[in-house]
Amino acid sequence: MTRPNILYIMSDDHAAPAISAYGSILAGPAPTPNIDRIAKGGMRLDNCFCTNSICTPSRASIWTGKYSHANGVYKFTALDQSQPTLPKLMRQAGYHTGFVGKYHLHSNPVGFDYWSVLPGQGRYRDPQFVEMGGEHASGRVSRGKRTTYKGHSSDVIGDKALHYLKELRPRDKPFFFMCHFKAPHDPWQHARRYEKLFADVDIPEPRTLFDDYATRCDALKTTLQYIGSKWGNHTNYVRQTGHLKGKARKKAQYQEYLKRYLRCVRGIDDNVGRILDCLDESGLFENTIVVYTSDQGFFLGEHGLYDKRFMYEESLRMPLLVRWPGRIKPGATNDDIVLNVDFAAMLLEAVGAKAHPEMQGRSFLANLLGKTPADWRTSMYYRYYYSHFKTEPHYGVRTKTHKLIYFDRIRQWELFDLAKDPIEVKNVYDKGDYAEVVKELKAELKRLQTELKDDPADVGDHPRTGMK
Repeated sequence: MTRPNILYIMSDDHAAPAISAYGSILAGPAPTPNIDRIAKGGMRLDNCFCTNSICTPSRASIWTGKYSHANGVYKFTALDQSQPTLPKLMRQAGYHTGFVGKYHLHSNPVGFDYWSVLPGQGRYRDPQFVEMGGEHASGRVSRGKRTTYKGHSSDVIGDKALHYLKELRPRDKPFFFMCHFKAPHDPWQHARRYEKLFADVDIPEPRTLFDDYATRCDALKTTLQYIGSKWGNHTNYVRQTGHLKGKARKKAQYQEYLKRYLRCVRGIDDNVGRILDCLDESGLFENTIVVYTSDQGFFLGEHGLYDKRFMYEESLRMPLLVRWPGRIKPGATNDDIVLNVDFAAMLLEAVGAKAHPEMQGRSFLANLLGKTPADWRTSMYYRYYYSHFKTEPHYGVRTKTHKLIYFDRIRQWELFDLAKDPIEVKNVYDKGDYAEVVKELKAELKRLQTELKDDPADVGDHPRTGMK
């Protein structure tokens, strides 16, 4: 049997509601027809979650199949490349491995036959890339030789992906190719051709845009992630909204924010279309697994917030679409709890290779094929370590019906009944009729920490980078 190629496409901060296949309030005004092609031809996963909702840690978990405390990347530090990783194992399995786009793991890429990466966050316009062969001896991507490309980063990354698929990949072996877009990460500088997109559209508002946090703990009241904060001026928009006050100003800030964000999403979608067309035209369609995801979720005004970090649904949930012609049923959906630490094991199993014993994730290939194992997980563990935005560190457990969060530095708890309160506005931790639920979830939280060997006292201040 011919082994499948793998095309892994990942964007940065692309929330599931901003993909029309997920059917949110944004699906009408801001469709994503090309990304939706992957869902229509394969499976949409509705309960895919990250284990630490910030960029570098999530990418490290995808790379290594391990939680932050196990791979050493708690915050924004370099990945220790000496440990087993997905690219290395794919290469060992006989795959030609390639990578283009936003990398954000800070240490020079290892395990690739070809790579071209944005240093750090990278620029939206006329981006610079560090190319394989131009890396610095220090091991730090940011110090490598930079080459500037004209155009918008999404288009340049799309061009590079097409160049790999058409020219660079060898024809005598299968490929594992990772295409990572910078968009739609802040500051949402879309390609200029989208300047008028949504100009005459009122973007629908989430129900919790004006959430008053009445029953919540102090973490939501001290964070700087709220729309209109002055953190980096990301959503303040003084020039556009400074003449307004109160709710009117926040409404205007929301519109400005979402339109910029969604214009960046349109740029991704157009380039995904180009890449999928290439698969169709080159005869690669039938034997290529296509994955589309993001490194975590993102707040699009829910709870009055932007960015990620919190364990709330909008930040926790990752979009995940997987297409494998002839194997995954077209138009399928799945609500099993799947995690970013599972990606490596699944992709390795799909090509007939084994996950490394150090990997903590579990392959969900059977789930994709419609055969969920009887012993599949019914809960998941999350942990965010303090970095910035004044967002309090916390850890917690989520099941299909409930979520328990502990903000350990301020010693405050939140419990949400997701069946009755899916938008998470009612903290019921202190409600007497939930006492048994709290007891059970605390026991499950402790079980997961023990099983995963995560020490609550480890606050992430001693990362393991593998560099001096």
